[in-house]
Formats: sequence, structure tokens, C-alpha cells
Amino acid sequence: MNDSNFPGRIRLGMVGGGEGAFIGAVHRIAARLDDRFELVAGALSSRPDAARRSGLALGLAPDRVYADYAEMARAEAARTDGIEAVSIVTPNHMHAPVARAFLEAGIHVICDKPVTTNSADARMLRDLARERGRLFAVTHNYSAYPMVRHARKMVRDGLLGEIRVVNVRYAQDWLAEPIEQDGQKQAAWRTDPARAGGGAIGDIGTHAWQLADTIVGQPVEALAAQLNSFVPGRAVDDDVQVLLRYGGGARGMLWASQVAPGHANDLRIGVYGSRGSLQWAQETPDDLLWTPLGEPTRIVRRGTAAANEAAARVSRIPGGHPEGYLEAFAALYGEVAAHLLAARDGRPAPPDVEFPTIEDGLRAVEFIEAVQASGFAGGAWTALTSGT
Repeated sequence: MNDSNFPGRIRLGMVGGGEGAFIGAVHRIAARLDDRFELVAGALSSRPDAARRSGLALGLAPDRVYADYAEMARAEAARTDGIEAVSIVTPNHMHAPVARAFLEAGIHVICDKPVTTNSADARMLRDLARERGRLFAVTHNYSAYPMVRHARKMVRDGLLGEIRVVNVRYAQDWLAEPIEQDGQKQAAWRTDPARAGGGAIGDIGTHAWQLADTIVGQPVEALAAQLNSFVPGRAVDDDVQVLLRYGGGARGMLWASQVAPGHANDLRIGVYGSRGSLQWAQETPDDLLWTPLGEPTRIVRRGTAAANEAAARVSRIPGGHPEGYLEAFAALYGEVAAHLLAARDGRPAPPDVEFPTIEDGLRAVEFIEAVQASGFAGGAWTALTSGT
């Protein structure tokens, strides 16, 4: 039975994410995990035949399987039961035109990261979302892990004292060889400057920056970067090292690499303050290491009494049952749904609900551009723009 008009669900459309895509399935699982979204329409591929096959395979009504995103935006905006939000999971270069079409149609946007390939487009989308009064969420999913939320609250509560040092890395090895030259779909577009807007810094470095930004809560004011392309013939960076100067006085280091053998999805962070330190690793997401100055290191574990209310609010299952990548994506979708359902009912949004917005997306793109500018200038210290 199609119960997409159930009042507790948001009618969702999707652009991109059809057959052969990875991230589309992730978003669909995340959107349904808390049963607050129903996928009812899609333009799932730039190829009409693939778009139709993909939509029908997902059980969409034939008249709501679209060959073109612009047609979808127009048609859905005209329906009384049209989509309320769209999830954009295309390659990066298509984020801006797709998001613009749906914002202009009055439809809320949930967009994969990075939100655009340049800050001018991101600024345009921010202004358009403000003008149209539409929600614009960016799925930096690592910000929604329970123990990341726990760490963020500890920093905000001053338990670490004055933050002094931030060390964050995201290391992978899947691009250690030129697999894009053999037609590997994900590698082909992620190493294409025109479609990706950058290499390792845009693909995973932006996740590392956003994780640190979430926990530390201080703006990066300036950076000095080294961009490397180790694989012969590769047109984008596949390894990046960045020094960071934070506005609150902290100093940081960021390493993002996709050519580091032995690393699968090694995103981790250490935050060091005057009264103690925190360490968290995405591959062991339920554990946070907390070391008060002069005391033994403690393991703070999700699903236990030691986890604070910020972590508990985005946890679903008892401790000992790991929660990870899909659940963090779902937490963001759940936060977005809480806002949209409140708006539908004319209620204020819940005060404790949070997710990355277009403002965060713009700052992430500005970070990518500053890293690229510094790298192209031989590692010169480069100021970050303000997002205005």
C-alpha cells in the first residue's frame, strides 16, 4: 500500500543515485530508517533509459519517474501531492543547477557534499534559499555520529579547557592506482576536475574539516597547504597536508589522502586542550577516548550511562550494537524531518535539533578553495573568506 501521505512522513524526491551509483542507496536507506520520508519521485540518471529502469525498480509510479531534473521540479511543484523535499546525489558539478531548479520551484533541498564546486554557486544557493524561505541541508554525515555529538558538547561545556591543538586526518587507499583509467565509475568522476571540483581535498578533506569544525567550534582563519598528485597522469590532488590557524587561538593539522595503503576509511580526530584531550575514530565510532590532564585515559562508550544527552538523542539501539555510517546519515535525515514536519504543522522547530545547512556548505567550499589557492601558491598562508 502506498501511504506516502501519512502525516508523519515527508514526500521525498531524488535526483541522481540510480543504477550503479553508491551514494543514492545510502541516502534512500537513511531517509527510511526512522520512517519519516517516503520516496515518491525521481530523476535518477542523466540517461533517460537508466532513469526509467531505476525508478521502476524502486517502485515509483511511472508518471513520477522523470528523464530530466528540471521537468521533475516543474511537475512536482504543480502537484497537490508533490514532493516536499528533494535529495540531490549527483556528481558534484550538478549540485548547483539541480538545487537551484528545486529552490525556485519552492521545494526544500537535501544535498550531498560538497554543496557546489565553487563558492560563487554556493553563495547563490544560500541567498536563494533565504529568499524562498526553503530549508537547505548538506549531508556531512560524520557530524551526526553520537560520540561526535558527545565530544562537541564536552568542548562547548569547557571540559577540555582552552583548545590548543587539533589533529584530524582522513586516509584511504582506493585511489593508490590509476583505476579511473580503467573506467571505474566512482573514480572516473571523482578524479575529473570538471565534475568533482577538486580531488582528495574536496572528496574527503572536506569531511575532515567539517568534523573538526563540528567538534571544535572555532573558525579556521588561515591555512597553509600542500597539494600532491602522486599517481602519474592524475589531474587532481590525491594527497593533501594542511596547517590550520583557528580564530580562538588553536592550531591544527589536517591530512587527507586517497593513496595511503592500509587505510580503508580512516577518519579520526584528536582535540587537545589545557585541561584534557579527546580522540575519536570513525572506524570504531562507538568509543571516545577522554583523557583529563594528569589522569588515566577513559573510554566513553555510546549506549552507556557515560554518554551525554547529546549522544543519547541520536542513538537508536543499546550499547554493544555498533551504530555507524548509515545510522549517522539517518540521524541527519531525522533532524531534517523534524524541522520539515514542524514547518508543515506551523510549529517552531525543536530547539535541540541540528544539521549542517547551506551556510556550513558554503564555508566548506570556501575551505576547499583556500586549500587549493595555498597549494597553488607553494604553501603560502591564505586567509579564509567570511561566507558573506
